[in-house]
Amino acid sequence: MARALVKENVSEAFKKAVFIIASVLIVFIALRNSIIWHLEEFWGGSKSLWTSLWGSIYHLFGENDAYMYTIASTLYPFLVFLLANLGFAFVDLTGKPLAIHQYKIQKDKNIPVNWEQYKKVLKRSVFNFLVVGLMFNACMLPLYQRIMSCGYELPSFLTILCHLFVYMLIEEVGFYYSHRLLHHRRVYRHIHKTHHEWTAPVSITSIYCHPLEYVLSSILPLVMGPVVMGSHLSVAWLWYTMAIVNSTISHSGYHLPFLPSPEAHDFHHETFNQNYGVFGILDRLHGTDELFRRSKSYDRHIYITSFAPVRDVISDNEKEKAAICCPVK
Repeated sequence: MARALVKENVSEAFKKAVFIIASVLIVFIALRNSIIWHLEEFWGGSKSLWTSLWGSIYHLFGENDAYMYTIASTLYPFLVFLLANLGFAFVDLTGKPLAIHQYKIQKDKNIPVNWEQYKKVLKRSVFNFLVVGLMFNACMLPLYQRIMSCGYELPSFLTILCHLFVYMLIEEVGFYYSHRLLHHRRVYRHIHKTHHEWTAPVSITSIYCHPLEYVLSSILPLVMGPVVMGSHLSVAWLWYTMAIVNSTISHSGYHLPFLPSPEAHDFHHETFNQNYGVFGILDRLHGTDELFRRSKSYDRHIYITSFAPVRDVISDNEKEKAAICCPVK
């Protein structure tokens, strides 16, 4: 029976993947000339700005590739992390504004966050970013210098899109399987338990983890994409920015309007054994989202396009989704 259930999940995941990919390809083929023209026009008009900004950073680090791959590539993601967490930090530590409480996923939990607990998380996060991250980049430097590039010339817009797509696939595979490994009973209590101290996460806990986990499950799935593709460092930085912001939102504990839904990962922290991946593809394939898909959190895993809290749109007694929301499943 278990084997039949696995086959059913695989079949369902495969059919859904084929449908989505086929639909995207059909639309892209039909509109490709127009899409490519508009994107290239946009990139052509703004490329000089980005080239100038990148050139300023490259010049700031003495046009030294080693400094760019190590020091700069450690400081930049840390800066993104700090900026992404500023607003959430104010909310988490003060519990204000009160109006934001209506968007809290696990109601009344960590409102506000205890300062001593928050300080503990902050210290570990800073250590991971600045110490572990720098050591990792230093160890990877020979590979970076051999495969990647970081000069003044930026890649084309289509190259960037292609690389980002590959990055997402590699991250889904790398993060899912490393994350499941960390949940193995012989590994969990020694390493991953630190991250799961927070059953109701807040934004800054996204990097609160054991240093070994930070390397295995946070850095490697992100870095392997740019390394495999031999990307320009600027594209890697763009990817790091997207990943850090997404991880911050996923751990925020708030399902806010016009932002990606954090319901899936919040459910993971609450239940421990569901939703190991980033995009949900391998969770569906392996059946590690079955409990999630039977829950109210799955019904609420939508992109909100109004200021109505998702709990009002989909109440505990009602499964219908309002027309003001668009599903992202």
